[in-house]
Amino acid sequence: MPGKFLERTVTDAVRRTQEHYFGHAQTIRPHPRGDSLTDEEIQFIQSRDSFYMATVSETGWPYVQHRGGAAGFLRVVSSTQLVFADYKGNRQLLSTGNIAANDRVALFLMDYPRRERLKILGHASVKDTREHPELLMPLAEPERGVVERLFLIEVVSFDWNCPKYITPRYTASEVEQVVAPLRQRIAELEAQIINPN
Repeated sequence: MPGKFLERTVTDAVRRTQEHYFGHAQTIRPHPRGDSLTDEEIQFIQSRDSFYMATVSETGWPYVQHRGGAAGFLRVVSSTQLVFADYKGNRQLLSTGNIAANDRVALFLMDYPRRERLKILGHASVKDTREHPELLMPLAEPERGVVERLFLIEVVSFDWNCPKYITPRYTASEVEQVVAPLRQRIAELEAQIINPN
């Protein structure tokens, strides 16, 4: 397990809580640098068609937003950098405003059928595409509309969760892949009944 994630998340309050419930607390050794994504994390990220991103407001409240697109819309630039295009939406700009005041983000990526989840902590910045058109071309999905911003995330750490309580869920296209051969076979059998010759 990458060590930087636990160093960032197992705080004194968490240790006190662990001691209360378990009689002891985790010992976390300091890690001098952030965690770099490996091929396993990169492949997982590139196969996702959605994720959740948490930011923190100036009032101290967390804000979680769902992001979705074609598989791979969250691009891996390097083992420590991610980027995604932000399209015109409801015009609240809550995540964008939060990042302007506090650049810390948490990403939560799910693979429901395989019951896997990846958590990523990082520092984010937002680029206005009007000021950085050169960054836009490799990221845009024209069918989705106009890209207004780009989110760049410097990965600090990540962690995989256990699958114990993940309920498997499937997208319409995943269900269709499983059902298509069955539909074909039903059609063949129906044709044999109607035209037995």
